Amino acid sequence: MFRSLRNGILIWFLSLFVIVLIPQFEANEMVKEPIQVEVILQRAYLDGEISEEKVIEKIWSMEHFWVKYEQWELVDTFDKGLIFKKQMDDISPLLKANGYFGITDDGTLTIFNGRPHQTNIIQSFFQLNIEKLESRKHLELKEGIPIKTKDRYVDVLETFKPYYKPIKMKQ
Repeated sequence: MFRSLRNGILIWFLSLFVIVLIPQFEANEMVKEPIQVEVILQRAYLDGEISEEKVIEKIWSMEHFWVKYEQWELVDTFDKGLIFKKQMDDISPLLKANGYFGITDDGTLTIFNGRPHQTNIIQSFFQLNIEKLESRKHLELKEGIPIKTKDRYVDVLETFKPYYKPIKMKQ
């Protein structure tokens, strides 16, 4: 319900944006002079990373413009532009290039930028029960497990789920 309400409001703002910024457009009309609009494309990856790309679009036809971005969700508008977001079914380029699973000193399964080191943490997941963890797996985490692919990312998380250690709350 909230998503449809939000989308309705965004469409209303977009309509206002279109009326103010590009009054020369009719629904399917081609124009003599294109308008320029800043478009911000946000890509949200499985690992939580969000990348942004800014492009300047020359719009000759609103119909063609919307077709180009039909796979994207309009999330906001601003003075002379639009912000679109897309959920990516993949891990971020950062993880593919330099991401490693590892373990922190307190036993938390963590992703590092490069080989495991306490100062280059990208994302932490959950604490592992080190006593139940096989020494081979513990050593792998200490040295770092390269991620490279979405499948590897999912496999490593699934492999270490059984070693999850609930955090005890102080009373």
